Amino acid sequence: MQKFNGAYIFGISMVSAMGGLLFGYDWVVIGGAKPFYERFFEIASSANLQAWAMSSALIGCVFGAVLSGIVSDKFGRKRPLLLSAFLFTIASLGTGSSACYVTFIIFRMVGGVGIGLASAISPMYIAEIAPAHLRGRFVSLNQMTIVIGILAAQIINLLIADKVPKGATDAFIQASWNGQVGWRWMFYACAVPAVAFFLLTFLVPESPRWLVKAGKPEKALPTLKRIGGESYARNEMANIQATLDDISEKVDFKTLFKPAYGVVLLIGIFLAVFQQWCGINTVFNYAEEIFTAAGYGVSDTLFNIVITGSVNMIFTLVAMFTVDKWGRKKLMLFGSIGLAIDYILLGSAFYLQLKGIAVLAFVIIAIAIYAMSLAPIVWVILSEIFPNRIRGAAMALATFTLWIACFILTYTFPLLNKSFGAAGTFWVYAGICLIGFIFILMKLPETKGKSLEEIEKELVKK
Repeated sequence: MQKFNGAYIFGISMVSAMGGLLFGYDWVVIGGAKPFYERFFEIASSANLQAWAMSSALIGCVFGAVLSGIVSDKFGRKRPLLLSAFLFTIASLGTGSSACYVTFIIFRMVGGVGIGLASAISPMYIAEIAPAHLRGRFVSLNQMTIVIGILAAQIINLLIADKVPKGATDAFIQASWNGQVGWRWMFYACAVPAVAFFLLTFLVPESPRWLVKAGKPEKALPTLKRIGGESYARNEMANIQATLDDISEKVDFKTLFKPAYGVVLLIGIFLAVFQQWCGINTVFNYAEEIFTAAGYGVSDTLFNIVITGSVNMIFTLVAMFTVDKWGRKKLMLFGSIGLAIDYILLGSAFYLQLKGIAVLAFVIIAIAIYAMSLAPIVWVILSEIFPNRIRGAAMALATFTLWIACFILTYTFPLLNKSFGAAGTFWVYAGICLIGFIFILMKLPETKGKSLEEIEKELVKK
């Protein structure tokens, strides 16, 4: 029976997954700060400026995703993680100290570059160091830290914000401590884990698979030995080298579009887009609008956001303990059809003008379904389906399309909400989830328990 150094694998996975924690915090903190910075910058009456404030980080995410492919193939996985930690620190301090709307937007974009880097490289790094039978669980750690970051942002937002009287005017909120100072500290708080991530990343080894690809197998062997011993290290080295026909051949984005990679790219890009267009991120980014439509005030909304974040974390734990048992495909099918049904019911609740707990219940169910399926499992699949030779560039392309899809989702939600109302908007998302269910049923193979090299042999046409 092969023995693995679980403590070591867990330790370096958790450090890498801190990129996910910062991704989650930076991504969601703006939702709690939204009622206050909008009044400070006097954009509460402009749907376009509101949408741009919420979605501007996604422009940075797109650039970060493209950059991840360039730097991860050339410099490895470790140094881009250090860069993302540095960018998170700068963005946290810069956003919190912004005196004008333009500066706020610029630093949100800087943070977005950090998110784009971390979202691509953290799960990829973990997939490349984790043994096959544990890979789903360890890659899911990245999603767990994203969820912890989301929940941390929600709790910190709640603790920082003073209670806002129900029905408070824009002028009251703008002049309050929340409107002048409180929202700034919501962003400043991200600098603490960002600095910790930067320092701890110096302690993790470079990815063994990248080292072999870069022609440095002698540096990969010690890490593989520490993970699983001498026999495991030799077997992994042989398997990795067998998939790298010519490590001297340059790999760039043009290489991705060779016919051999057509199926795997189609699956990766579709899942990346679907994870966003399933619509759940609107609950986090536009919680104020959703809960206001359900009859909640600002302070009640902040509390409800914490409830949704707690549910998110609990059901991500469920995913971690089921992904390597139930498999990826079953969880993805469950998530897509479950969300479709829940969105139909949620849209109906808005259509019938139900208030309070009914809407909150459907929102919580949607988050629970997403947290144990599409949220972690898409990242697991993306981190494992791409071949060794092109993994950095392919992961960058998939992440690039994910953030483009997320930008479209985030920017269009207030416009859809204005045109079709909350009911119609969630019915649109239900239709998208049904399309996702059909694609997954027909095209997605099961990757549970297979090595990265075995998956490559199945999906790549030689």
